Amino acid sequence: MIFYDKPYFEACEQNKNPILTVLQEIFTEPGLILEIGAGTGQHAVHFARELPHLDWQPTDQAYYLPGIRLWIAEANLPNLRQPLALDTCCESWPITLANGVFSANTTHIMNWLAVEGLFRGIGRVLQPGGAFCLYGPFNYGGRYTSASNAEFDAMLKQRDPASGIRDFNDLGRLARDNGLRFQRDYPMPVNNRILVWVRD
Repeated sequence: MIFYDKPYFEACEQNKNPILTVLQEIFTEPGLILEIGAGTGQHAVHFARELPHLDWQPTDQAYYLPGIRLWIAEANLPNLRQPLALDTCCESWPITLANGVFSANTTHIMNWLAVEGLFRGIGRVLQPGGAFCLYGPFNYGGRYTSASNAEFDAMLKQRDPASGIRDFNDLGRLARDNGLRFQRDYPMPVNNRILVWVRD
C-alpha cells in the first residue's frame, strides 16, 4: 500500500489535547512508550512532540505503516521511532519491553480474540510499575453511557458483528488475568474515557 498524502482523521485532532493532559499525568518518567494501533500517526507525532522525555514507538497492522511514516518523516522528531507491524493475536511482538503502553480507539474495532491478545501481550511486555492507558468508548455494567454510543455500537456491529463497544468489567477481568491492576478511569469529551491499569 502506497500513501501519497498523509492520512488524516479529524477526531484525532479533536481529542489529542484532552488525551495529552492525561498522558502528562501518567507518563512522567523517561522511557519507551509502546503505542498500539497508531492509525494515521497523528497521535504519535503530537505526543512525541509534547512529551520529549519519552521515546515513542508507534505500531499497527502493516497496512497502516506507510501513512504513519509520512507523518513521522514530516515531524522529524528525535524521540519518535519508525512504526512497527504488530498483530495483537501473535504471541511474538516486535517490542519485548516497554515502560508504558498507550492505545486509542482499538478495542471496539477488534474482535474479542484480538482484545484478549492485546491484554495478554501487554502483560508480557509492560515493565512492573508501568501504566497502560486505553482511550475510547466503554460500557459499564452492560449499559451504554450515551445514546450516541449505542448508535455507534450498532453501526460497528452492522459492519462487523465481532466488534463493538467493550464493557469495563470484561476488560477488567482480562487486565487482572494478565497482571494489570486498575488505577483510574478518566472521563473524556464526547462520551469517551481513558482507563489506566498498572503492571504489578
